[in-house]
Amino acid sequence: MRFLALCTALAAATALSGCAGPAGPGAGPEKVTLWLMKGSASDAFIDKFTADFEKEHPDIDLVVKIQEWTGIVDKVNAVLKGKSKENADVIEVGNTQVAQYVETGGLSELTLEGLRAWGSNDWLRGLSDPGSVDGAQYGVPWYAANRVVIYNKDLFAAAGVKSAPKSRQEWLAATQRLDKGDPTDKGARQGIYLPGQNWYVLAGFIWDEGGDLAVENSGEWSGALDDEKALSAMEFYKQLQSLGDGPKDADEETPPQSQVFARGQVAQIIAPPGQAREIEAANPALKGKLGFFPIPGKTAEKPGAVFTGGSDLIIPEKTGRRSQAVDVITALVSEKWQTELATTMSYVPNKTTLAHVVEGDEGAAAMATGAAQGRATPNSAHWADVEAKNPIKPFMTAVLTGQDPKRAAATASDAIGKILGGRR
Repeated sequence: MRFLALCTALAAATALSGCAGPAGPGAGPEKVTLWLMKGSASDAFIDKFTADFEKEHPDIDLVVKIQEWTGIVDKVNAVLKGKSKENADVIEVGNTQVAQYVETGGLSELTLEGLRAWGSNDWLRGLSDPGSVDGAQYGVPWYAANRVVIYNKDLFAAAGVKSAPKSRQEWLAATQRLDKGDPTDKGARQGIYLPGQNWYVLAGFIWDEGGDLAVENSGEWSGALDDEKALSAMEFYKQLQSLGDGPKDADEETPPQSQVFARGQVAQIIAPPGQAREIEAANPALKGKLGFFPIPGKTAEKPGAVFTGGSDLIIPEKTGRRSQAVDVITALVSEKWQTELATTMSYVPNKTTLAHVVEGDEGAAAMATGAAQGRATPNSAHWADVEAKNPIKPFMTAVLTGQDPKRAAATASDAIGKILGGRR
């Protein structure tokens, strides 16, 4: 794999954006630069993809640059505005970041390509919806990841829970049995460890009820936590959270829930399946004793909705190499490379029709089942500001500590509306 060097003074003087203009006859392969985020793909995948792509496209010299998540928004915005010293023709971005970049300006619309060549009818909604703004597609789904239930097989067996629950009521009943645990247990066992401020999990319950975190009406956003559907979801969250000793005023990182689970007395957590590796590293005795199942739905007919994390691919308008950039995306989202990425990295492919490629990976398979019901946060350019201040967390703590749900929800909804409207 070849890495990008700084633009020379001669290249910087060219009329086109980037480190070089289109190659003339006999000039050799043209450099096309792909920015990928650190950890999204292994070095082996990148090397293999680059070699294969260049073999198929001998006129292109594909240059892959790895970027850090910290500070990436400013770097991408600089490219989109044409103010960056670095070149990028295709950029991996977080799926929920696309709306921010559309507001900045400088993104290529990819609606036509998406409808024709990339199988948009089968895209995961949690990736495609945030990549679309006002009916135009700017972000192309690349891969997804979401939360599942990680469980301790030994504790399930000891409590007589023989199969994974498929509905909320089955889940509550099983968790109640798990919380009682072995009669010889002295009270340390927890049916589930669910921190009080895990708002991503709450969002899934709200979507299951038909509600949302915020809604848009004629261009105006308002918070929706005070809707009866969202309040019903919060009541279910409260029931489930009570079947363990999770803190009511902290999220899943305080303390890291994988560390709590690794102590061996917690039957379940809700987390990306990759946390199983952290658990096994902290407690090798649990190796081979962890299982996974999709978050149960309101009924057994389909799994619960989940927040879909992951990445989309974008093309800056100033690339000067749009057709070559489209070729790169076409390759990355093809069945061949979707399969390679998903099986190598234990991701969910970007299409529901490719879920079968991870069937041999229990954690990824559970993710893929849930991803079919995946959603993303409200598609506002200012949603990142909501997460930064996050009025959802104190709302959840207020309800869990016995305060009036409607009043707490109204306060949180008002705060969300003000932030999304730029009235912080």
